Amino acid sequence: MLNEINKTEQHLALIVQPLLAWYDANARILPWREQPTPYHVWISEIMLQQTRVEAVKPYFDRFIRTLPDIAALAHAPVEQLLKLWEGLGYYSRARNLQKAAGLMLDKYGGELPRSYEELRTLPGIGPYTAGAIASIAYGIPVPAVDGNVLRVVARLTACSEDIGKESVKKQMAGMLKQILPDDRTGDFNQALMELGAMICLPRGVAKCASCPVAGLCRARELDIVTTLPVKAAQKARRQEQKTVFVILAQGRVALKQRPAKGLLAGLWELPNENSCLTTAKAQELLALWGVRVDAIHKLPAAKHVFTHLEWQMTGYAVYAANCTAGLIWLKPEQLTENLALPTAFKPYTEQIGVLLATQH
Repeated sequence: MLNEINKTEQHLALIVQPLLAWYDANARILPWREQPTPYHVWISEIMLQQTRVEAVKPYFDRFIRTLPDIAALAHAPVEQLLKLWEGLGYYSRARNLQKAAGLMLDKYGGELPRSYEELRTLPGIGPYTAGAIASIAYGIPVPAVDGNVLRVVARLTACSEDIGKESVKKQMAGMLKQILPDDRTGDFNQALMELGAMICLPRGVAKCASCPVAGLCRARELDIVTTLPVKAAQKARRQEQKTVFVILAQGRVALKQRPAKGLLAGLWELPNENSCLTTAKAQELLALWGVRVDAIHKLPAAKHVFTHLEWQMTGYAVYAANCTAGLIWLKPEQLTENLALPTAFKPYTEQIGVLLATQH
């Protein structure tokens, strides 16, 4: 087994120079690469978790303009932070950023720590993110193994093991650590990521003809590119029924705050119920909330997909006679300027202006 790993490492070592040459000529121009300060690398890597590069670009630019350093992030009002993050999803990432920034002020003089091990102790920073920051920002020779890198390595080595297993991830990380070029660790890690993002694509659409290391790819040699990497099937996404209310009164819309823990923790949302309610049942619930209904009509159904959950939503526009206690009532412009609302409610929040214009 050890000899086999050594042979694989020797094979992987052959990709270093051609991959770096390709990266030098083809790397995408990205805002966080122009000034790869530790802060910029950290913010971009957290934003890029579960999010496409093109979607992240405008968020990154706005975030850095508003919160240009660790101190600004640590002291930012929570609502401002969440508003900057609005639409990116996975809001716990933003909260962990602020927690980590506070720790950096307390323990590290307002800077990101300069070791992989210390980076790993910060909220929201796992093995991949710590590796990316350490190698790109500080030149520390540690691998940064994300899904793209796992796919590339699995194909280069014709690995048929499940890349979702921690043992396989650790083995691949260990092999990459042995071949990291000391003078260009960060560039090499980014080159591997770039190759996976642009060329060695998943689901049978790999651009092998454009790959700078195609001649070293064992999966291509064996004609098994489309079968790799191997990954266990994910569990079926759970579905939840939800009834969402756009409650309008006196030119305002009702909101409530979600619990401090759990999905979308602490964010503001349209009032809702975890079931699919008929109009009659909806009116009964509204009465329990103290809402005196002048008129109610159904809105088009909608859905929102989270990683492991799907909301199937029934919506109602409710014209109320009063601004009921227990709910927060805001004008439409206050929603867009001040508060972060989850994207899940967008099918209904984007109708608020029209519904107010036609209020009874």
